[in-house]
Amino acid sequence: MEPIVIPILVAAIVVVFLVASAVRIVPQARRYNIERFGRYRRTLQPGLNLVLPVADRTNSKLDVREQVYSSDPKPVITEDNLVVNIDTVLYYQVTDPRAAAYEVADYLHAIDQLTVTTLRNVIGSMDLEGTLTSREEINARLRAVLDDATGKWGIRVNRVEIKAIDPPNTIKEAMEKQMRAERDKRAAILHAEGERQAKILTAEGTKQKDILEAQGTQQAMILRADGEAKAVELVFQAVHRNNADPKVLAYKYLETLPHLAGSDNNTFWVIPGELTEAVRTVTSAFGDQSRAGPPESAQPEKAATADADDTADEIRIAGLNAGSTVSLDAARATDEAEKQAAAAVSDAKAEAEAAKSSQVPGRGQAPGN
Repeated sequence: MEPIVIPILVAAIVVVFLVASAVRIVPQARRYNIERFGRYRRTLQPGLNLVLPVADRTNSKLDVREQVYSSDPKPVITEDNLVVNIDTVLYYQVTDPRAAAYEVADYLHAIDQLTVTTLRNVIGSMDLEGTLTSREEINARLRAVLDDATGKWGIRVNRVEIKAIDPPNTIKEAMEKQMRAERDKRAAILHAEGERQAKILTAEGTKQKDILEAQGTQQAMILRADGEAKAVELVFQAVHRNNADPKVLAYKYLETLPHLAGSDNNTFWVIPGELTEAVRTVTSAFGDQSRAGPPESAQPEKAATADADDTADEIRIAGLNAGSTVSLDAARATDEAEKQAAAAVSDAKAEAEAAKSSQVPGRGQAPGN
């Protein structure tokens, strides 16, 4: 029994080994390249696959998912002879496992070297400022070159991105100074704009204020003029309604004359021609009052004298010859007004004395004579 059992066991072991060698289980998103006696046979797809034991073997196992490869910083010279270090990030995907395994020895190394040479060609035609501001253009040109070169390798480059561009330290310091100067310039411009706007708004406010004040002054003057007009109208109606005596009107006329010289800067006075007539009217009124009063009372004479003095004081302010319009200084006008006032007072006194003497009988005559 023992000699028979041993061969059976050996045969079973060989069968199990052959079955295990013939079965290949490929995971999802993986591809296996199978060679038969050293020659490419086929590419196994995900799932359960059978191969010839001993004759077929797996050459390479590839991942067909999109992958990311980040290269080390590479020195590149720009058009203005500045050395910058550039880092790139590559997004690629294996589309043909056979070509990726047999058309190129190491597709990652090949893609990295191709990226470096393309970067040097692209950036060599740009200055530093163009390099820093043209990332999209550089990425597009890199992708076009890599797609054309890696297509026959079974690789599709989906995206190429520049991760960092590091200029020399001296250039960094100069760029920082330039940016600081630009910021200071913008700040000064904004400050000036703010001041200009503030001045404009202040001027607009002052303009509106002046306009409103002028409108207010205009309305006030209009209202004041309306009030004065109504007051004059009421006075005029009252005078005519009450049939005022011409003597009263002459007296009020003389009262208004001092207002003609009310200002301190007046050097030219206009005296109406009716001044003499007004003075005579007032004087005659005082004379009539003296004749109508009792003979023993001296009050009419005193009243006439006082009114004449007041009239002289008023005429002293504004007096000039009746009916004349001359330009005199204040001193000459005052002297002449004093003379006319004194003459008016003398005439009033003389008329009062004459009226008194005519009413009182002589000492040597009898009352009946």
